[in-house]
Amino acid sequence: MLINLLPDFFAVHNSSDRVAAYHRYFESHRPLLEAYWHNYVLDPAGPHFQEVVRATALASRVDLRTMLERIDVVTLARNAEEQCRALLEVDTDIDVVLMVGVGAANAGELVVDGKGVAFVCLEHFTSVTNAETQGLGLEPELIPMWLAHEIAHTVRYTSPTSRSEMKKLVDETGGYYSYWETGRRASLRELMVNEGISVHASRAISPGHAAWEYFGYDRKDYTRVREVEPLLAKVMASDLDRSGLGLRLRYLSGGMTDEARTVDRHTIPERSGYFVGAKMVENAVRSRGLSWTVRASAHEIVTLADSASASA
Repeated sequence: MLINLLPDFFAVHNSSDRVAAYHRYFESHRPLLEAYWHNYVLDPAGPHFQEVVRATALASRVDLRTMLERIDVVTLARNAEEQCRALLEVDTDIDVVLMVGVGAANAGELVVDGKGVAFVCLEHFTSVTNAETQGLGLEPELIPMWLAHEIAHTVRYTSPTSRSEMKKLVDETGGYYSYWETGRRASLRELMVNEGISVHASRAISPGHAAWEYFGYDRKDYTRVREVEPLLAKVMASDLDRSGLGLRLRYLSGGMTDEARTVDRHTIPERSGYFVGAKMVENAVRSRGLSWTVRASAHEIVTLADSASASA
């Protein structure tokens, strides 16, 4: 189901007391927004919550309003959702949410009380970088690409036919997804396969973009990752069956220091696990399709890849 939170957010922005209005908005949508804050921002019960709320509520939204005047984001999102339902043979209840975030992730996935949620934060898709809102200046035409990426995650986490580690971990926590808890407990192999599948889903649903955009890289980063691809496979090999939040942050997160991304004196490019993960699932997607691959265990996917290598 498509949920459009833009009218509620603009009611906050049009209020005479925006900060108080944001608190009412947060309470009205607490299950969703609390999960968003916990996974992508900070603890909404922590000391910095009010500071971020104030900055979000008082920021100018001229760039966002201008974009919305020329782009029908609801239709973009609805079409992407329908295409994903067909391509991935969605067999579970998923919400697709259009919202204005607080400058954190441009898009993401959640599971709230057993239901998958794929969201995009539209402050990042205005075509104009904005220091006040931390908007990335992405083109709105990229919204379907990012939604497809996140919807694939939600299918992997919630489909009753999913054999993934992520599904088991979400089930064990009562139907809630935690970036931090799954980062601690899931194997690096599962985390990389998880992102690789979503890269392929975004390519299928929204073709024609620059190759690096599907990984969230810029052109320079993409070139660098391709140059060191053999090294990446070698460095990551010993970590694939290990788990630990540090591994997720090192290979699949942005914003980490060079020191945190250094392995055996080699500094790994940021988020390089997305590229390697896409390579890991390539044969499964080609031979079995995305609907099967998004539900397969990492072991099943690797076995297919190994069989293909052996027969080559």
